[in-house]
Amino acid sequence: MRQDPIIIAGGGIGGLAAAIALARKGFQVTVLERASRYQEIGAGIQLGPNAFHAFDRLELGDAARSIAVFIDRLRLMDAISAEEITNIDLTDYFRRRFGNPYAVVHRGDLHGIFVRACEAHANVTLRTDCDVVGYEQNGAQASALLKSGERVTGCLLIGADGLRSRIRQQMVGDGAPRIAGHTTYRSVIPTEQMPEDLRWNAATLWAGAKCHLVHYPLSGWKVFNLAITCHNDPAEAFAARPVTHEEVLAGFRDVHPRAKAIIHHGRDWKAWVTSDRDPTDRWVDGRVVLLGDAAHPMLQYFAQGACMALEDAIWLAEELDERKGDIAHALDRYRNARLLRTARVQLQARELGTHVYHPAGVHALLRNQLIRETSLERFCENLAWLYQDPFPERRSNTARKIAQS
Repeated sequence: MRQDPIIIAGGGIGGLAAAIALARKGFQVTVLERASRYQEIGAGIQLGPNAFHAFDRLELGDAARSIAVFIDRLRLMDAISAEEITNIDLTDYFRRRFGNPYAVVHRGDLHGIFVRACEAHANVTLRTDCDVVGYEQNGAQASALLKSGERVTGCLLIGADGLRSRIRQQMVGDGAPRIAGHTTYRSVIPTEQMPEDLRWNAATLWAGAKCHLVHYPLSGWKVFNLAITCHNDPAEAFAARPVTHEEVLAGFRDVHPRAKAIIHHGRDWKAWVTSDRDPTDRWVDGRVVLLGDAAHPMLQYFAQGACMALEDAIWLAEELDERKGDIAHALDRYRNARLLRTARVQLQARELGTHVYHPAGVHALLRNQLIRETSLERFCENLAWLYQDPFPERRSNTARKIAQS
């Protein structure tokens, strides 16, 4: 068993996934979380088939499936006319094509799976009230510098501290996140309050002029998650800010009454200004490396933020395990393996928000026509790069080790 600890700054889904992936390779890991306890803010997230390939690699597939709602369809509605543009069947063909389902989960439930897995593993130490403000390193060690003045030292430091990563700022120095111009409002409502004719087992998106609405069932159909977004060019970034019902409605006054009825059922709305960053290839500085949103923060429109962080965690653990003590080589291979895939998701998420979810007039009519002409087979082919097993090389290496043992 390796004795030198790996330090992880950030106890979100990406940081904890990295912790459990590394622990199961025999590494000692210490996770430093800024908050006073391990928890996730927010409600529902969508999980593509690639996420379940990652859960299985982490030996958490059964736990993740136990909390998921496996939706049958992706529905795209026109928020102005209330007409269905298309619905994509996610059952038999889709699941055979990608080897796993499409699902939705409550972010807190998913985070809890990783917390419990880390708490149960002897190689993982979870710490709270650890506000990481920077790092120092020499040729053999890296130290996380805490706001309290404490230094936490290990053989490697992983910056998994999110969109406003302090580790990234020291490494890359690219300033504040890029504000996308959109505000997302989130609410969770009991299923019985959702309009009965919209209680679909689907991830449903209503696309309007400079706005869209998303809803889907969560937590064993006990509640529906509402996430609605408008392009309102906010002047400053903020997160989880309570807002009034009137503030929410302001960006959706032109949508069809059927779509607007969904908004009227929302309660206790909170608002987030959507932000991301331009892709960078500067993920590594000596014995310090970035992961998840610290490396490649992305807009939510591809529903891949958590999925990409999970993939990062597995690739990083595999490379560190296979390269043994050659940390520099392992970190370079990890970055090279992940860079273009994550950059593609970052940039295409921006395009989705502008050109698919929010157009108006003729642009919207053209979008509707092109999407209606897309068959299920073509849809799956277009997304094969994203949803198919992202670890084929890693699988081959594992199989080879088993065969040689």
